[in-house]
Amino acid sequence: MGRSHERRLRDLVLTEGDFVTRSLRNLGVWGGELDDCVQKVFLVAARRLQEIEPGKERAFLFACAQNTAAHFRRSLARKREVSDDVLAERSNPDMLPDRLTEQKRHRELLDRILETMDDGVRSVFVLYSFEEMTMAEIAALLELPPGTVASRLRRAREIFKRELSLLQQNERRESA
Repeated sequence: MGRSHERRLRDLVLTEGDFVTRSLRNLGVWGGELDDCVQKVFLVAARRLQEIEPGKERAFLFACAQNTAAHFRRSLARKREVSDDVLAERSNPDMLPDRLTEQKRHRELLDRILETMDDGVRSVFVLYSFEEMTMAEIAALLELPPGTVASRLRRAREIFKRELSLLQQNERRESA
């Protein structure tokens, strides 16, 4: 590995590491597996660094994150029992227990809703809602026509509203 190759990889990790971590988290990777999946994404990037066009690094990393998250979700679905280690979430030790409980509950609700979306719809929703990218930026990143991005975002919002409403109804019934 040449010096410029190492520098480019280091710069990629420093500039896009948080983006990859957030993307994986919002694509369904959680617990102790998140760090491992981030490493997997950057290992792929390191192996294929010469293939990544300058200016398209984020698109490449997001595609790797999508594949890695899909593999994680499939692996998890095959497991009948999940260990407590995998379920453990990192939290801020300064937060009050009530707030931690509420935050965990909201995250679980969000994860349940996101799980109902297919990967294409979910990706657009994650990039728009959590990464705060414009539809034009998403279209360029995912190499999709702008109309497809708009359609997927519209569908994602409909799914989100429907699933949130269903979850809230179920909670009201359970607490009654």
